[in-house]
Amino acid sequence: MSTNELGAFLRSRRDAITPAQVGLPGGGRRRTPGLRRAELAAVAGISVEYLTRLEQGRDRHPSLQVITALAGALRLSPDDRELLRRTAKAADGSYACMLGHTPPTLTVRPTVRALLDGIAAPALVVNRLGDVVACTPAYERTAGPLGVLDAATPNLLRFVFTDARSRTAFPDWERVADEQVLQLRAASTLTDPHASELVEELTVAAGAAFTERLQAPPGHPLYAGITRLAHPEAGELRLAFEILDLPADDGQRLVVHLPADDTTAAALDRLTGRRPGALRAVRTANA
Repeated sequence: MSTNELGAFLRSRRDAITPAQVGLPGGGRRRTPGLRRAELAAVAGISVEYLTRLEQGRDRHPSLQVITALAGALRLSPDDRELLRRTAKAADGSYACMLGHTPPTLTVRPTVRALLDGIAAPALVVNRLGDVVACTPAYERTAGPLGVLDAATPNLLRFVFTDARSRTAFPDWERVADEQVLQLRAASTLTDPHASELVEELTVAAGAAFTERLQAPPGHPLYAGITRLAHPEAGELRLAFEILDLPADDGQRLVVHLPADDTTAAALDRLTGRRPGALRAVRTANA
């Protein structure tokens, strides 16, 4: 993860808002259409020198009042306000998240396992590092032939960034790669040595494809959408996914994939050996 995520966040949002949006005149030549530091500082009621230190990573301890003032000055949405709050806490080392430094959990609670047992669709549980800690038989039949589950401890980030087969498995590889890094950044912090070890590993193994995403300004991962898979047996599958947080379980997430069209529904039925029509297509706004 970037060593100055707070600065990157503030710069990206400052570049994205115009003087007119905050009630300032926009005269004079500008390198970018966004706010100048002096303009943001004036609107937020803080000094230019202090804003400069925040953006450059020389001050990592902004008060709640400063964070609130910057959020208001940048006209942040509720989601971005929360992202700013978490990013600021991570910057000063006080936000080790509730996971602490404990090793990532590689098991699921019995009730979560029972929940998976009742799901006919491809579904899996991942921990904060993207390790696959449990999955349904339908997920094994869907993801297994792609190579996702080959490792002793399968990890989605390792597969996406270090296994060449992932480029074929995911026709929208660039977007999938973006989302995997966003999920890692949302679930872990620089204070987590286990996340840092994975980051080191992928930095060496994947290079710029990983590091450029890691160093980008913080963003929000998707919790619903469409994933396309190029399956060697079933052809192209279009899966509508839903991600549900399991906050009591080491930052684990339940990911459920449902067919996004009738062709995918029929293909999943064949893959899983279920009667035709067992899985019905789910129509979504993205479908």
